[in-house]
Amino acid sequence: MMELYSSATCPFSHRCRFVLYEKGFDFLIKDVDLFNKPEEVSVMNPYGQVPILVERDLILYESNIINEYIDERFPHPQLMPPDPLNRARARLLLLNFEREVFIHIDALEKSDPKKGDKARAIVRDRLSQLAPVVAKSKFMMGEEFSMIDVALAPLLWRLDHYGIEMPKAAAPVLKYAERIFARPAFFEALTPSEKVMRR
Repeated sequence: MMELYSSATCPFSHRCRFVLYEKGFDFLIKDVDLFNKPEEVSVMNPYGQVPILVERDLILYESNIINEYIDERFPHPQLMPPDPLNRARARLLLLNFEREVFIHIDALEKSDPKKGDKARAIVRDRLSQLAPVVAKSKFMMGEEFSMIDVALAPLLWRLDHYGIEMPKAAAPVLKYAERIFARPAFFEALTPSEKVMRR
């Protein structure tokens, strides 16, 4: 059985839990206290971070790598596009989001007001730029739910928690977020600590 080492509040762990529940197969979640990490976490991941996926002799870390592995290992429902062209586009989009948006999550989680304010503004502006895309289509890559939506979902869920107020022009982004939150797998993937992050 697959084991996911996950933190109850980590948005990157949340991504992996979301994918596992979307796939609908048996797995085990090992909850990791980030303030009192067991030694095995640093042994399995040299960066000492979660999520970590363990399956027999395989150990994977980094949420996008874990999620692609799960998607290929259990191809239904498929979350990465089936054709090489769109799969490459999806990977590039994920990379752009990592470098432009998710890199600021650390600052949002910490208590440095100056860095936090800057991070909030950058994330708000970058998410607002998605409004024209999701106003025209149900999900980020069209009508089909994909790994891009999985990656964005935990951040969208935490907007209140991070103190990010979206402008009125970004209303399509908030409607898009509600479409993702309505998925049964998204709700199942939420920990009790995550459920209270949103008003």
